[in-house]
Amino acid sequence: MQSLKKTWVFTAVALALSLSACREQKSQQDEEAAVSSLTLVQEDLMTVKHAELSQGPMISGSLQPVIKAELNAEVSGIVTKVLKDNGDIVKAGDVLVELDKTTYRDKVLSAQEAERSAIVTSDQAAKQLKRMQSLHKQNLVTAEVLESAEIKANQAQSDLASARARLVEAKQQLQRTEVKAPFSGVVAARKTSSGDTAQIGKALMVVIDPASMRFEGYIAADQVGQIKTGQQVSFKVNGYPGQQFTGVIERINPQANEITRQVQVFVKIDKQENFVAGLYAEGYISVAQQQAVMLPETAIVREGDNTFTWKLDNGVLHKTRVTLGMQDPRFGTYQVTSGIDVGEQVLHHPKGAIREGIAVTLQGSGAGQAVAETKPNGTGN
Repeated sequence: MQSLKKTWVFTAVALALSLSACREQKSQQDEEAAVSSLTLVQEDLMTVKHAELSQGPMISGSLQPVIKAELNAEVSGIVTKVLKDNGDIVKAGDVLVELDKTTYRDKVLSAQEAERSAIVTSDQAAKQLKRMQSLHKQNLVTAEVLESAEIKANQAQSDLASARARLVEAKQQLQRTEVKAPFSGVVAARKTSSGDTAQIGKALMVVIDPASMRFEGYIAADQVGQIKTGQQVSFKVNGYPGQQFTGVIERINPQANEITRQVQVFVKIDKQENFVAGLYAEGYISVAQQQAVMLPETAIVREGDNTFTWKLDNGVLHKTRVTLGMQDPRFGTYQVTSGIDVGEQVLHHPKGAIREGIAVTLQGSGAGQAVAETKPNGTGN
């Protein structure tokens, strides 16, 4: 009886193991069936086409305004008012800073009194000269007396001219106690506060015109022979992620930097934005273009020193080795010198359960077929 029970136990265990093995085998078969095909939409694929490959030297620098005014004190005095601050929009003629006017008002009053006195003296000397001239004609005064009257009249005229010049100067000094915006723009830097003592030449304000921004960059000296005015420049600006800007070379500095030996290049921006002055920018100068087979970085699979892409051929994906050439610095796309050709389709973003020889099923018409062309976002879609 005990032997019979053992036999039943062994039989039950064997049956359980057999069922477990069957379930595992079925699960493995289901998993293999699940990855035997891959469902994609048309946007997952891209058709390889020729695109422009641009080459040229790299350029780096910053955005700087062409129209910029550093306003300094033209007269000395105590700063009484600071009417604008950093970031304030100003119009031409707006008062930005006021200096103490007391001393300069007194100078104007003194100059006005001196002018009035000089006018009276000049008038008296002119009348005296006329009398002497009349008496001289009647031989009532000597030539020496007439000459003395002429000298006094001339001296009075000179004194009057000097008094008027001092009055003009005093009025100008009074006007210079108000520091005004020379053009419409934005206050970029306030360098003084109320109560400061402003000596002649002290920096008070910096005003810029944001609409006059340009890219001032530098290139290596050994590449200066490749560039010339009018060439296209593509660049990115730190603080404006994902945006590509363009411009043309306006001027090339004829003298290299004494320390870095780099050459400064001035780039006129094609489309002005609300740029912030001083931001770092970098890009490249387009000196040569050619048509080439191009792929974005997203379509390339890297394994060590080898590069691959997933090519769709007759509804089946194949891991295809490709040879890369130069990179287009504008968009990060790569030239493909071998491995794929124009008209073939590759995966745009090869991710997930992809294996060699997997069948592909396309679903939906999509919004249109993606192509491996050079686009501003560098993705080719």
